[in-house]
Amino acid sequence: MSAHPAPSPAPAPLAADRLARLLAVVGDLDPAALNWASGYLAALAVDRSRGAGATGTTSAAARATVLYASQTGNGRRVAEKLGRSLAAAGLSATVVSASDYPTRLLAQERLLYLVASTHGDGDPPDDARALIDFLNSRRAPKLESLAFSVLALGDSSYPQFCATGRAFDERLEALGARRLGGRVDCDVDYEAHAATWIDGAVELARQELGSDATTSSNVFVLPSAAPVAELASRDAPLEVELATNQRITARGADRDVRHIELVLPARRFEYEPGDAIGLVLPNPSGLVDEILSHTRLDASTTVTIGGTTATLGQWLRDRREIARIGRPLLERLAERCASNELAAVLRPENSAALRPLLKELQVADLLARHPAEWDAEGLVRALNPLASRLYSVASSRASVGDEAHLTVAVVEYQHARRRRVGPASWQLATSSPGLRLAAFVEPNPRFRVPADGSRDIVMIGPGTGVAPFRGFIQQRAAAGATGRSWLVYGGRRRERDFLYQTEWQAALKRGELSRLDVAFSRDSPSKVYVQDRLREHGRELFRWLESGAHVYVCGDAERMAPDVHAALVEIVATHGGRSPEDATEYVSELARIKRYARDVY
Repeated sequence: MSAHPAPSPAPAPLAADRLARLLAVVGDLDPAALNWASGYLAALAVDRSRGAGATGTTSAAARATVLYASQTGNGRRVAEKLGRSLAAAGLSATVVSASDYPTRLLAQERLLYLVASTHGDGDPPDDARALIDFLNSRRAPKLESLAFSVLALGDSSYPQFCATGRAFDERLEALGARRLGGRVDCDVDYEAHAATWIDGAVELARQELGSDATTSSNVFVLPSAAPVAELASRDAPLEVELATNQRITARGADRDVRHIELVLPARRFEYEPGDAIGLVLPNPSGLVDEILSHTRLDASTTVTIGGTTATLGQWLRDRREIARIGRPLLERLAERCASNELAAVLRPENSAALRPLLKELQVADLLARHPAEWDAEGLVRALNPLASRLYSVASSRASVGDEAHLTVAVVEYQHARRRRVGPASWQLATSSPGLRLAAFVEPNPRFRVPADGSRDIVMIGPGTGVAPFRGFIQQRAAAGATGRSWLVYGGRRRERDFLYQTEWQAALKRGELSRLDVAFSRDSPSKVYVQDRLREHGRELFRWLESGAHVYVCGDAERMAPDVHAALVEIVATHGGRSPEDATEYVSELARIKRYARDVY
């Protein structure tokens, strides 16, 4: 029988003070960051004990660190797969979001893998901003001892394809780090390229870390409390049932917005307010028929790609994106029909003309405008994989049990005198209760109510961007949170599209919502938006910020989110007596310490 270790001596006053400060820092970390910190500190302790003459198992320098900068979760999933692969190979690895990574430790790293997504047209994900700022600052260390590899995720439909991954790759090299192989840039169909990169990364880790890393202390822990295979995930969606489909805008409103309630399988569909629900829906048969008509192809033709065999009709209905155009289709079509028009719009200098084309046209529209000869396999290969549709959860399980509520704006518009719809939103809007469909949880750990219920929160959500805040209020009410809650909501007309109006008013009466300010842009001669309301109440908002409030923004990434960000900086400058530069740094610091979070799309 082995002897029990002697109890550790009580920490000296200085050590106790340091411990208190350490606990204050890690108390705000999410599970993924705590996993990284625990692994790093354990390895560091062993490393230092070696210096004192003791024997250990794995030094901090013999660990691989996998960072991810992800907006929608793709980068996180790739990073976690790499972490599992490294651990399965007996290599010591830790995985952490770029926003949770202690940048001061970068100089001590030996092997770094970075998975970086690009959001929109060249924008970095919110969780990458602090790391990018650090690497580009004077505080960034020289990294001659670091070996690194970058996997960049992006969408080639945007001119700034994989810009974030490219920026990381170039900056790490400029700081003296040694690149392991070339950067891999992935389009929306990233899975095959990512899998190849992961295989190569494992082999490179064996070569770089050597035998020091293959020890019995290797631990890789995912931040999920339950086995991944048991829960609904993107790789393993589960069947849910549509229980409620209710229009919550008036008939004369500009948009048809639906309140959707889904019944979930018990104990297998864990989500938190701030997460999204992904829905896997087939393409409408009418849209498939249009494509077959324009290409003069037979739906029953068999196509085999990547080990998957299906008819052309099945590929178009269940496996390929036909409501959105991707750059690969434009490139293939330009070659097939020798179109100077398409070739011109694909040039980098014509990106301004490309974006409207991608927004307005569906695949059938493009094929009708530019006729060409197609074979079944060539058409399938030119199309992007069918993407699931993500909707912010508008509920808390503490309030609704085994249900998930969504707020869905139905996509419907006219193009060339033809009515076009968003396949997923339209199917939801036209379906009756009882419909069964595949769904999964897309976690969003950076968009959560504060663990400390005494903290104040400010929620800014125009239109369907208000969805997660319905879940926030339910969650805080169930937990008995004592902090104040302020909602700033925006729409076009109060009488037509004030989403969940009666619920907000009831929450005000119950004290679950402390303050509600609204901006309806079409109800007055001069348009008023949420950012205008923020400026109007800027003095009070700054007082909330100074007292520790958390700020959340959800909704349109193209105009609303930048306008709100600019308003916050202006408010801090005006009411905090700061220069524009200092005010910008103030808001950036709020984001860094996770008191300013955005879920924008």
